[in-house]
Amino acid sequence: MLNAGKAVKVSIYLSEGSTHHGVPTYSSIIDFLFYRGISGATVLKGIAGFGADHHMHSASFVEISDHLPLKIEFIESREKVDELLGKLEELAGTGMIEIQETTVAKPAQISKPKKATLPAHLKIEGKAKMMRIYVGEADRWKDKPLHTALVEAMRANDIAGVTVYRGILGYGAHRRIHKDKALHLSHDSSIMLSVIDTEEKLQSFLPLVGQMVEEGLVVLSDVDIIKYSYRPLDAEQNAPQAGSGTIQG
Repeated sequence: MLNAGKAVKVSIYLSEGSTHHGVPTYSSIIDFLFYRGISGATVLKGIAGFGADHHMHSASFVEISDHLPLKIEFIESREKVDELLGKLEELAGTGMIEIQETTVAKPAQISKPKKATLPAHLKIEGKAKMMRIYVGEADRWKDKPLHTALVEAMRANDIAGVTVYRGILGYGAHRRIHKDKALHLSHDSSIMLSVIDTEEKLQSFLPLVGQMVEEGLVVLSDVDIIKYSYRPLDAEQNAPQAGSGTIQG
């Protein structure tokens, strides 16, 4: 395992078509480095170049050359590199090996599975608030659907969860009827966002709602949380949605 501090970077330049005992040279070198405990190595493929024979090699869409330049790079301690250098010279054959002094500012770390942690708001019990936001499907905020922007804003502000409902029939302040038809979906249907969280969290979020919702209706209601169940989720999955439990107003 590499540590922070002085080290060396080794670059090995090869031709893609070169082999060692019938095996691609880069593959033999990577296997050697892996089984000798090198922290990590990368193979880079060039798209054009020439070497000691002074022949130009390049790739095209019609024919991909098998003589393009390859570079293998790895970083290790000077002691470890000196230990392996003789075998690397043998494996590289006619290729070139370059060694540069470098400094490891931060060594790579082995990623460990993260244990699922439960956000504090999952422990909400008893009294809470429900916020409902009524907007039109065609409403926009900064070039994106308003309801999508609201969901993103709630997630960014650590609101416990939100559910978006699409109305199939209704009217608003302009008293125009909006409804879905069998062969035609209206693009101005009613949209309702339902959110449940603590009063403190929702009150702190209301100023942003006021900025984003230019025309619509926002209401707050008292609710009692009877049950708030969840399934453990990985960090990349969505948080539980509000409304997944049973409530009473």
